[in-house]
Amino acid sequence: MLNIDDYLQTIHARKKSEKDLSFLKELQEQHMLTVPFENLDVIHKIPIPLNVESYYQKVIEQKRGGFCYELNGLFHWLLQSLGFRCRLIAGTVKRPDGGWALSESHATQIVYLDQPYLVDVGFGDSARIPLPLSGEEREDVSGKYRVIHVRDSLYDLQKTIEKDEWSTLYRFDMQEKELKDFTEVCHFNQTSPDSHFTQKLIVTLATETGRITLSGNELTETSHGDKRKISINDSEVQGVLEKHFGIYM
Repeated sequence: MLNIDDYLQTIHARKKSEKDLSFLKELQEQHMLTVPFENLDVIHKIPIPLNVESYYQKVIEQKRGGFCYELNGLFHWLLQSLGFRCRLIAGTVKRPDGGWALSESHATQIVYLDQPYLVDVGFGDSARIPLPLSGEEREDVSGKYRVIHVRDSLYDLQKTIEKDEWSTLYRFDMQEKELKDFTEVCHFNQTSPDSHFTQKLIVTLATETGRITLSGNELTETSHGDKRKISINDSEVQGVLEKHFGIYM
């Protein structure tokens, strides 16, 4: 059974009566500090359904993480249950080579307060604060971000890479989606050899001063912009998952 209080306790957030930007920011940041983005089930070929109840069991009861459909799908349920007005939407990720990944294969959401905000807890190393769609810049420990209007109902999430040079992370459409709308792309991302998620283990978690990431056999700790990389062997992976991410398989 899905329980709001247990969810809030898991992410170390307090229940508040006000449905304002301050509360939304606390919920998003605490979620990203406590729930890792991870593809362990994909690597172990465990099917991931489009079902909020299964996400709740995995993240809240089993203290695991997940990828975008799981994390943003579950967080969407929490926000709605708390009284926030929000909608799931789809995004298309910009690849490092400049091309686009599979169209509308990323699940994220918009939350409506004094204005609409992009709120994403399922994109790994990304903004941990709500982002207005007005083009205003917002900054947190992970970097400087903005959302710019492209055309019609399309917007780009961007991040600075060097000084004032902006790079697009993904493009999203404001059209409302349901979890079932991601059926084909969710299947692709967890089964296709062309999917980024089937290539190697990825586990990443925000920290107060940066982020810690396990990618394949490399553990990267980032703090105040400084990175430290450590190579680990296969026999050490489980210990790293337990120590740094609280994941027990």
